[in-house]
Amino acid sequence: MDLSGVYPALTTPFAADGSVSLGDLKYNIERYNSTGLAGYVVIGSTGESVLLSRGETESILATVKEAAGQGKRLIAGTGAESTAETIERTKRAAELGYHFALVKTPYYYKPAYKPDVLIAHYRRVADASPIPVLLYSVPIFTGVTLEAPEVAALSEHPNIVGIKDSSGHVMRVGEMVAMARPGFQVLTGSAPTLLAGITVGAKGAILALASALPEKCVELFELSRAAHIDKARELQNVLLKVSKVIASEHAIAGLKFAMDQRGYRGGIPRLPLVPINAAYKQRISESLVSFDPVAARA
Repeated sequence: MDLSGVYPALTTPFAADGSVSLGDLKYNIERYNSTGLAGYVVIGSTGESVLLSRGETESILATVKEAAGQGKRLIAGTGAESTAETIERTKRAAELGYHFALVKTPYYYKPAYKPDVLIAHYRRVADASPIPVLLYSVPIFTGVTLEAPEVAALSEHPNIVGIKDSSGHVMRVGEMVAMARPGFQVLTGSAPTLLAGITVGAKGAILALASALPEKCVELFELSRAAHIDKARELQNVLLKVSKVIASEHAIAGLKFAMDQRGYRGGIPRLPLVPINAAYKQRISESLVSFDPVAARA
């Protein structure tokens, strides 16, 4: 049940005709298998999950399961707007061999989603889930934030084992660690605050940036955990700058281009998301070269 380590929030490659490219996805996983990544998070925000059909989702889950190296922990994004649909998706992920379900907050009817409503939702999902559940708070996309008091309440459920917090607020991570039951595991979803998150008690991280720079994200985690603060701070500062250019400014399209530059198969995002322009491509390429001269490829 130990979730420590770094997990990439996997991207979904698309072919020229707009279909999901399972061959490119398998290629990426086979390359990631040789890194120190602890496992893979599939069908998350970075995977353009809300732009995928049910059939595509299932084929992606099956492909990653088949390609994943031995010992890699598999986390499936299964959150949906309704409790019933979330339960159905979670059970299917379990059938496909996934170890954990990552359940984002529902958000469409956000004025109604008071803490008691969210707590009831997650408890019902956890009651029905055959696999352990990770809460997922990603307010930049949902507008709904899981705060420390409701996380602490949910941590008492025996089948809710942790949370991915993508708020980027280190104080919130620290509050969750302090208030939740012993053994509850907090994973940060923010590369720019990875060092700070580990310092206040996070067990690991689920990072979009790890899809393009897995080795460096793992290195920062290991330095942080070993309390090599000076080296960790130096690497954190570099990753912060790179993350800002790649992910913060250009989101999924920028991340996919950075993956292309590093020899992975990123490709283009799915409409209505659009690729980045030539000027942005140049900025990302320059950031990779300055970060690691051997990383960027023409």
